[in-house]
Amino acid sequence: MAKATIKTGSSTITVEGTEAEVARMIAMFGNLPASKPRARSIAAREHKDEKKRLSATDLLIALKEEGYFQKPHTLSDIAHKLEEDGFLIPTTTLSGVVLGLVQKKQLRRKRAEGKKWVYGQ
Repeated sequence: MAKATIKTGSSTITVEGTEAEVARMIAMFGNLPASKPRARSIAAREHKDEKKRLSATDLLIALKEEGYFQKPHTLSDIAHKLEEDGFLIPTTTLSGVVLGLVQKKQLRRKRAEGKKWVYGQ
């Protein structure tokens, strides 16, 4: 009984049988090209970079640069503005992000009437 091992890229094929059977299998699978990992084109990489999501911090900084925080706004006001722009960020998430920007001195906060905080520049 004849035996042959065929290596192709990342796989190995072992064939056992009569000499005729092994020869036929070698003829069928012996000339397979080794598989190469596909390299992504530059255009595909650039397209993926364009699709990256903006973080909540990035969105708030963009609002600041647009002048949105010239007037003070509550967290719910900010969440509604982001919703109008097509970004659904829960107020619970937004509170931590805004607080981080306050701590970095990129935004200011003041206590409005009652117990609500308002945020501005």
